[in-house]
Amino acid sequence: SAVKSMTVEDAKRILTGGDDSVTQFFKAKTAPQLTERFLPVVGKVTAKSGLAQQYNALAGQAAQFGLVKADEATIERYVTQKALDGLYTMIGEEERKIRANPVAAGSDIVRRVFGALK
Repeated sequence: SAVKSMTVEDAKRILTGGDDSVTQFFKAKTAPQLTERFLPVVGKVTAKSGLAQQYNALAGQAAQFGLVKADEATIERYVTQKALDGLYTMIGEEERKIRANPVAAGSDIVRRVFGALK
């Protein structure tokens, strides 16, 4: 859906942007949806820990005083956000490699795809 929603202006920003302009485009277009998909999975895992309830209670109080950001006021949202940060960091690193050496990156992708089919 992110690619389908791409405008000509988006494409120009990607082409003229920095080393991670594609990553930033995808982050802007996909982060809310991925957050909603990750949250239930993270919630199931963190619910198994009694620490999650304690963190949520404490962080909720801290958020009321502005000591904790609202998106970090529950362990589920915090872990989800950090997971997505890691995802976009890895995508950005791959984008930088591709931009630095497009021919080698293309060959590596082809090698991985066809190597996986064997």
